[in-house]
Amino acid sequence: MFSQEVADFVANRRVARLATADAGGAPYIVPICFAFDGARIYSAIDLKPKRVGGRALKRIRNIMENPKVAIVIDDYSEDWSELAYVMIRGSADIIIEEGEENEERERAEKLLREKYPQYEAMLQSGCAIIRITPERVVSWGAL
Repeated sequence: MFSQEVADFVANRRVARLATADAGGAPYIVPICFAFDGARIYSAIDLKPKRVGGRALKRIRNIMENPKVAIVIDDYSEDWSELAYVMIRGSADIIIEEGEENEERERAEKLLREKYPQYEAMLQSGCAIIRITPERVVSWGAL
């Protein structure tokens, strides 16, 4: 699903925007830190300050009501010949430490810690992780 060019672009960016919608279709978008393993996108519920935590987070509630999501990863430049983006649409779910998905959750946590040194202090071991399984990938521009 990912060409090498698109995979490299996604893997080497630091921030994305995650769009979710509740059961009624009301949109919600937040910037996220993420890791990409070549097939899926992972984003942790980390210790950065939030108004509410865990399952009370709007993005988590939305995913539980409506698993369809979109992510945009982009580069902006005043030189518009350098503009680029990748939009990934797919489905999301929450993986936690329990059950058969433990190995995948641990691998995702490791990828996130390797990408973001801040996670040594800001990522609780065993935290919930959003897993996004791409269904459609669109790219444009100077990847």
